[in-house]
Amino acid sequence: MKVLILAGGKSSRLRPYTTVLPKPMLPVGDYPVLEIILRQLKAAGVTHVTLAVGYLGHIFQAFFQDGSRLGLSISYSFEEKPLGTAGPIALSLGELGEDFIVMNGDLLTTLNYGKLFQAHLDAKAAATIATYKREVKMDFGVIESSSSGLDRYIEKPVYNFDVSMGINVLNSKVISRFLKSGQYLDIPDLMIKLKEDGQVVHCHQQPCYWLDMGRMDDYQTASEIFETRQGEFLPDSRQK
Repeated sequence: MKVLILAGGKSSRLRPYTTVLPKPMLPVGDYPVLEIILRQLKAAGVTHVTLAVGYLGHIFQAFFQDGSRLGLSISYSFEEKPLGTAGPIALSLGELGEDFIVMNGDLLTTLNYGKLFQAHLDAKAAATIATYKREVKMDFGVIESSSSGLDRYIEKPVYNFDVSMGINVLNSKVISRFLKSGQYLDIPDLMIKLKEDGQVVHCHQQPCYWLDMGRMDDYQTASEIFETRQGEFLPDSRQK
């Protein structure tokens, strides 16, 4: 398995932390969150990782270098301008193999990457989206109404949604037709283009923990969860 990790964003919602460090380099426990991801990928059988970097990209290169410290081969793809979440793929497509994982570098999860990759191959899919069931609790009474007045009054309802985990598997041959070097494109738009073209876009869900560190509260939660459940995220750390 080969992996492209998206790590080029400015992460303005986590300022002032991200003024001096890119979000994937923020510490969770004793590690930058990106190192946790890289260690998990190595344990899953990944051999090569490409880091798509932009903002403060030199920090990634200085810290991880060629990846040998982690038992990986790491290369770097530098964005001269923001390209979205799918645009950077075009810059590295030639070194990613027939099927590869593309994922965000700022999430905390216990997802089994090997099972995700195998599910993609079994489905013979052009793309596979890792999904997570997210529960959203409303703090208000929700009103459903029409021209005749009140239809339903639901006090503090709970909704469940399948959300994207920011982890996907793509087939390079199929998606290459939708990518242009230097052109901005986001993953959701790529998935819709594939679906409209009649390609198989598979959705995969498995029991796991997942948290995207997009907000300050999420970052604090990630740190707390990792401290109490480190063995679930880095099983080899239990032996140290």
